[in-house]
Amino acid sequence: MKILLLADEESRYYWDFFEKSKLEGIDLIISCGDLAPQFLSFLATFAKVPILYVHGNHDYCYDETPPDGCICIDDDIYVHEGVRIMGLGGSMCYNNGTYQYTEQEMVKRYKKLRRKIRKNGGVDILITHSPAYHLHDSSDLPHTGFKVFLDILDEQKPMLFAHGHVHINYGRDFKRESMYNETRVINAYEKYLIEI
Repeated sequence: MKILLLADEESRYYWDFFEKSKLEGIDLIISCGDLAPQFLSFLATFAKVPILYVHGNHDYCYDETPPDGCICIDDDIYVHEGVRIMGLGGSMCYNNGTYQYTEQEMVKRYKKLRRKIRKNGGVDILITHSPAYHLHDSSDLPHTGFKVFLDILDEQKPMLFAHGHVHINYGRDFKRESMYNETRVINAYEKYLIEI
């Protein structure tokens, strides 16, 4: 399965310089948050595959203008061709904005999903906006990762964990890819094509 991961900055490759042929062979598109809903709606008009998304900390406009033709997987599990995908959007709470959570609030969100996880027999892919604590995150509060994401990786052992939120222009804090035990961890900033 070939998955196009997107986050934080609208990819000019898939918007300004768009050609339908660029979507050929892609089986699934997933946004890790903080993208203009118009960009995702644009992709949905051409893609013949599901477009899934979680909210980023700047996605408050989605309440009034959600991306057309796309599926929100925040606080849910979506199964595509047998692959179980769980979504937990948002960032660490730093100014009480929409889609910002304390560590305790994120733990509660995960606990509410445990029944769905059991019903589906586990999780293959974890999609978030923020990274996990000390795994691709930064030291400032807005970009600190959630510790509960490490618990999810330890308990569910997904094959893939994709997030956004930490941008490439942050310099030394940016890490595109790494491994956490058996889980491949990807920062989806702008665009990243992965095959699983």
